[in-house]
Amino acid sequence: MSGVSMQNKTEVENKLEVQDSPSLNHGGNHAAEEKKSYRGWITVAIILLVAAGVLTYGIVSRIRAQAALSKETAKVAVPPVSVVPPKPSTPAQEIILPGNVEPFIASPIYAQTTGYLKKWYFDIGAHVKKGQLLAVVDSPQVDQQYSQARSNLSTAEANLRLAEITKNRYLGLLKTHAVAQQDADNAVGTYNANKATVEANRANVQQFQVLKNFEMVYAPFDGVITARNTDIGDLINSGNTAASGAKTDLFHISQPGKLRVYVNVPEEYSRGVKPGMTAQLALTEFPGRQFQGTLVRTAEAINMTTRTLLIEISVDNPTNTLLTGSYAEVHLKVPDSNPTFVIPVNTLIFRAQGLHVGVVKDGKAVVTPVTAGRDFGNTIEITTGLKAGDQIVVNPPDSLVTGQAVQTVKASLPGDTQ
Repeated sequence: MSGVSMQNKTEVENKLEVQDSPSLNHGGNHAAEEKKSYRGWITVAIILLVAAGVLTYGIVSRIRAQAALSKETAKVAVPPVSVVPPKPSTPAQEIILPGNVEPFIASPIYAQTTGYLKKWYFDIGAHVKKGQLLAVVDSPQVDQQYSQARSNLSTAEANLRLAEITKNRYLGLLKTHAVAQQDADNAVGTYNANKATVEANRANVQQFQVLKNFEMVYAPFDGVITARNTDIGDLINSGNTAASGAKTDLFHISQPGKLRVYVNVPEEYSRGVKPGMTAQLALTEFPGRQFQGTLVRTAEAINMTTRTLLIEISVDNPTNTLLTGSYAEVHLKVPDSNPTFVIPVNTLIFRAQGLHVGVVKDGKAVVTPVTAGRDFGNTIEITTGLKAGDQIVVNPPDSLVTGQAVQTVKASLPGDTQ
């Protein structure tokens, strides 16, 4: 109310001043109008500036909000993915392969003459020395042939002696021209023929002597009798097969003081297997115990049927602790010829083109082909396609393509310590 009273008072005073100064009324009105017009323009300008400021603030706020929305939308549009780095595999890996334990020397014992078994002296498990008599074969046919051969030799020797006397007599008479040259030549020819006959009969006797000696079966080396396949009275056929084609070995002898263990190594490990490597043998009959051996030789060729490399491991067995024919698990530490990596199996992408993984590079996914090695269950070995420092996508979606933008979240490999 005081403000209104002051305004009214001012208006009254102005009117009185106009009434007291009639000569200045026209000039004062003009100045008042100009002042009033100037104030109006200022007011309009201020209103326009305020309106422009409000409008500008609204536009800027809206632009900022739109930018923030776009940024958030773009952020939400980039899918987050968990990534893990590949783990380098160990420089030397242990492989466990089945092996067959065999004696260093093993041989079946056959008879080299035909007859009937007269007697055997050693049974299975017997330790024998080289040259010990194992069995005797009774061969009447060979005995008769030997006797006949000796008789033929005696006859031939008698004829040779008579031919020699006749030859010497005719040569003596030829000097006095008591006999014809032809008769002397006949005597010399008869002597030479009888001499050849004696040599042939002597060779025949020696042949049958050898066959007769074959009636005695001896041990070829120090060892253990592991099989006896005959008994007294059995018909023995010479050689390693009978008329029916069945084997006719009398005994089987082996030398277990030193053992050979044969192992088939898969082709992928063949390059790392070298003579001189140490191997450990584990057998079920010796739980918690291992026996050391040395790789002495390889076949140096891959078997085309099994795609494996045959190797031989030598094992000392002085106390015959290990039995020949046993099954053993052979532990070999094979060095890796090429660096490999281990990744979780849930990082693999199965495509028609083969096995792939998603690798994040510069915030974008790259679908990379890889080659799988050994399968460890939760993890798998990758032989080619990865390098140290790669970031591999865990549980990649089927829609993942090369060039797709992704957000990375670090994950961990199985077995990693926190």
